[in-house]
Amino acid sequence: MSVHATGMLSVMSLSIAVKVSLMSSQDHPLSIGAVAALSGRRPSSIRYYEQIGLLPPAARESGRRVYGPDTVRILAVIETGQRAGLTLDEIRALLAVSPDDQVAIERLREVAVKKLPQVKELIERTEIVRDWLEAAVRCECPSLDECPLFDDPARLPQKVPGF
Repeated sequence: MSVHATGMLSVMSLSIAVKVSLMSSQDHPLSIGAVAALSGRRPSSIRYYEQIGLLPPAARESGRRVYGPDTVRILAVIETGQRAGLTLDEIRALLAVSPDDQVAIERLREVAVKKLPQVKELIERTEIVRDWLEAAVRCECPSLDECPLFDDPARLPQKVPGF
């Protein structure tokens, strides 16, 4: 099996090239260890993705999980989606259609249109926080009571969970 995929993701003026090239000479089912080695994922992650429905249920041979070679490609899609900031539910929506189908690209666009404003908002928030922290680095106030950085809490955006 040989899987090659290239793509270009453009966000604002930033372009990110994504290239996946996974090679395997095996046309027979792959063990979970082989899939893990080819994909760079831990077997526990592979089992988890199977459990939550991102991967189809593995076939069993002598009680052991075996996967088709397409599993490596699905794992590459999952990893790329996670690196792009997609949630597992958003990745599931992408995987719900055949990757060979134009519907998959339309679904990708829908997810991107929904996600892009969230990312832009996070960038704006991060820039405000960066500016405040840079000012804090330059601060020479004798105490916090006298520091103007704390005079107006509204200068900083509301706390975002996880940040």
